[in-house]
Amino acid sequence: MSSRALTRDPAPPSRAADSLRSRIDELADQAGAAAIGVAVHDLATGFDFRYRAERWFHAASTIKLAVLVGVYRAVHRGALVPQSRLHVRNLFRSAVGGALFRVSAGRDANAEVQRAIGKTMRISELAHHMIATSSNLATNLLLDYVGLDETQRALEELGVDGIDLRRGVEDERAFEAGISNRVTADGLVALLRAIAEERAFSGDLSRDMLQILHAQEFRSGIPAHLPDVARIAHKTGDISTVAHDAGIVYLPDRRPYVVAILTEWSPERGGRSRTIASVSRAVYEALTCDAEARDG
Repeated sequence: MSSRALTRDPAPPSRAADSLRSRIDELADQAGAAAIGVAVHDLATGFDFRYRAERWFHAASTIKLAVLVGVYRAVHRGALVPQSRLHVRNLFRSAVGGALFRVSAGRDANAEVQRAIGKTMRISELAHHMIATSSNLATNLLLDYVGLDETQRALEELGVDGIDLRRGVEDERAFEAGISNRVTADGLVALLRAIAEERAFSGDLSRDMLQILHAQEFRSGIPAHLPDVARIAHKTGDISTVAHDAGIVYLPDRRPYVVAILTEWSPERGGRSRTIASVSRAVYEALTCDAEARDG
């Protein structure tokens, strides 16, 4: 991708929205996605775009964004500091009946936290691993420490609707009972806007969360087809039937834009990351009027 700075004027909002909506329809049809939800807010122009943005999807690991703001609300309230150390254990109570469960090491994306069982890690380290490498163990440790109710209050204080946090990750008993975390594209964009606009509890804490989001190691979604100069603070999520990416895109010489791309699939379908990357490229083109060739 080109690394040049982009200074084009944006297209008229109605034309850009119509073109983007048509492109997403085309991409969804080509890929055979069961559903796609997209929300965009451009801080540079105020442009808003919504494509089935109110539809609920299984959250997968995008729910970790809610846990992140729950942790930093606790920091803001003085309940903990990022340097606080937390005992690393692998035993949690289910949202159904309080039965005990563990996070499977084979299904966790981060071996470092698993190796620390029986030791301690800093809150800041766990938050980093939760986002950058999507550690399920780090997520449950932080959620268990901060508390489900307090994390939900963090969303309420930020005015975020469209995120339904109901349990920790890998709580199979709750899953079998139909209790799952859910998100909408609208909800994820609202949460990320609060961070991007430095309204998430304080400017310093918002910037701390941004630094963690910029460390994301999974880059086959939103970043994949964007110019090299783009910097993306984001969180992915992927299970057998959904694949998501939501983030803040920083380009030279303009304020960032926020985008959430949620997708649902039949389990045998491939091409999920490619579809998210193509939708991300389409959003970028709509906002910058970039006429370069689309990804192939």
